[in-house]
Amino acid sequence: MTIKVAVIGVGSMGRNHARVYWEMPSAELVAIADTDEKLVTSLAARFGAKAYTDFREMLDKERPEAVTIAVPTSLHLEVATEVIRRGIHLLIEKPIALTIEDGELIIQEAKKNNCMLMIGHIERFNPAVIELKQRIAKGELGHIFQIDARRLGPFPIRISDVGVVVDLAVHDLDIMRYVTAREVVRVYAETAQRVHSLREDLLTSLIRFDNGIIGTLNINWLTPTKIRELDVLGECGLFHVNYLTQDLYLYRNATAGNGDWDTMKIFRGVSEGEMIRFSVNKKEPLRSEQDAFFAAIHGEGEIPVRGEDGLSVLRLVQALVNSGIEHHTIEF
Repeated sequence: MTIKVAVIGVGSMGRNHARVYWEMPSAELVAIADTDEKLVTSLAARFGAKAYTDFREMLDKERPEAVTIAVPTSLHLEVATEVIRRGIHLLIEKPIALTIEDGELIIQEAKKNNCMLMIGHIERFNPAVIELKQRIAKGELGHIFQIDARRLGPFPIRISDVGVVVDLAVHDLDIMRYVTAREVVRVYAETAQRVHSLREDLLTSLIRFDNGIIGTLNINWLTPTKIRELDVLGECGLFHVNYLTQDLYLYRNATAGNGDWDTMKIFRGVSEGEMIRFSVNKKEPLRSEQDAFFAAIHGEGEIPVRGEDGLSVLRLVQALVNSGIEHHTIEF
């Protein structure tokens, strides 16, 4: 059974949502809305959908069953509220909202109106991350010591309402929580504003999880090449994820042997072992994300990234922003 779907906001991410819905046999892309009339008209013609510059008019005339919201973060509450009050299921691009209060209101409204609410933390659907999560859950790394993220790239002219922490750090904080299944208890951040005219565009942060795992974030909009990497270090070795190529590697610690760490009477250190490049079935993460959204609407699965997940990450990124401004550690 197909689902009538629409997209509100067709900037760099929104147009990809529209494209993938257009490609999905289970979706009927009925309309797209954006304040840029020339852009929305062109994309609507490409995807065989109707174009609107007023999203409220679109919602009332087309009556979609589901909507992706990909407008600037500062508009999430306004747009989400209008969608929810019409009883329409919604997928909101990350972050859930600009403020904690806005995020809480969106969650409350969705529950009150029995609407499915999913947050677009797309890296959860990266095949390399899914493989990493499964292998960590099986204990293949043993006890985790450290998790490090690098998300670097050029300055995106499209963004003006948030800085690099809210725009990019949300990805890695969500993935850190996801693959470790642990919560953050303390953060400290150093931020800088070098190119962005209004907000921070560089972040270096130290994070501690409730079980003692140490995390680091190295994120900026200042690097002239795009880097998206995650390292997870444990007693049995190091997992390395390249988000862009969807590759997963394991560098084994030969000294750990079979990983039976707790029975080792003396810590023998770390030595270089074999490197394994896992076979990962590559797939566009956005397609997997939208498939999961539709499955939940059909009652065939749970929402994989709930509003509460988005809110938890938003609390962390706001703490990082505040820590960078106030120059002190923030505990939870």
